[in-house]
Amino acid sequence: MDEGQDEEQTLVLIKPDGLKKSLTGNILSVLSETRLKIVGAKVMKVPRELAEKHYEHLKGKPFYEGVIDYITGKIHGENRVMVLVYQGKDAIKKIREICGATNPEEAEPTTIRGKYGRILQNGVYENVIHSSGSREEAEREIKLWMKPEELVYRIYPTKKVKREVEVLEWA
Repeated sequence: MDEGQDEEQTLVLIKPDGLKKSLTGNILSVLSETRLKIVGAKVMKVPRELAEKHYEHLKGKPFYEGVIDYITGKIHGENRVMVLVYQGKDAIKKIREICGATNPEEAEPTTIRGKYGRILQNGVYENVIHSSGSREEAEREIKLWMKPEELVYRIYPTKKVKREVEVLEWA
């Protein structure tokens, strides 16, 4: 591990509705109030396989397919999420407080979900943002969504693996 090893990390996803509604700037401004460091960031499409791994704890629930459709952009016609890793003292608690309750109807109106979230007719929470709920969840999710080289610091142990892969380069 590198610099920042005593600090806590958390994963934040700005979901497809947040990007489609151009809320990323507003959300990032609110998140900056935590005074945490961003140590990784990217915008990406969400393949179904990644969505299923992320939401594996919801498999078998009646709303599972709706949640998968939501995060993969099928509901909004916008398959993009912004993936962020924040680091600092009490990062998980600070980010979760600013995000608000998962159910937008129960979220304080001053939180991100309270301001921008809603519940769809099929019962899926369109809550604009995801944040990890515990250190264990954060580690699992960061490792799912980010590669070690996409983070400023080596926050978890890594190993070098030699692979022969085809990569896309600029023409």
